[in-house]
Amino acid sequence: MGISRDSRHKRSATGAKRAHYRKKRKFELGRQAANTKIGAKRIHAVRVRGGNVKFRALRLEAGNFAWGSEHTTRKCRVIAVKYNSTNNELVRTNTLVKGCIVEIDATPFRQWFESHYALPLGRRGKKPHEGHEEGLNKPRSNHVQRKVAARKEGFKVEQALDDQFVTGRVLARVTSRPGQSGRCDGYVLEGKELEFYSRKIRSKGKH
Repeated sequence: MGISRDSRHKRSATGAKRAHYRKKRKFELGRQAANTKIGAKRIHAVRVRGGNVKFRALRLEAGNFAWGSEHTTRKCRVIAVKYNSTNNELVRTNTLVKGCIVEIDATPFRQWFESHYALPLGRRGKKPHEGHEEGLNKPRSNHVQRKVAARKEGFKVEQALDDQFVTGRVLARVTSRPGQSGRCDGYVLEGKELEFYSRKIRSKGKH
């Protein structure tokens, strides 16, 4: 028995059984789930209806993540799956699907931030590592210094996000479909959404 996406086998809204008047059709077929894991990139091309191609990601290790409030996007390494509202088994097995909450490496965003604002991010008394201080102390022309000074005015990163940068990892939500597009892209969680998912992750850890 192949995987089928038809709805003829289901009962109607009133509960009546539908009559079987035909067999399965090619256009109703379904395929095995991709169950994308975290690891060295491995993508299969699948020929689909109309001669189109889907990219079935079997393993992915990085993706493009957007920091919405800062209007910037960086390629970040995916470290682990932290929460999935549909199934805890997908968290335990580190399976990447659309809508899951993942932990990503914060270094690319930190480097951009320190270069853009000339302010330390998530340092908390720690000195910058060797080779990582150029974003803060690099020589800038007078014009650029004025631009950076204007950016700094009244600017502050929200506390919950800053706390995450201290650990070197931030929470993000996956918005692409790894099993369809072969990509793991998303956005960094902020504000109420970050608060909501942090609470969910904490309560899951208590059980």
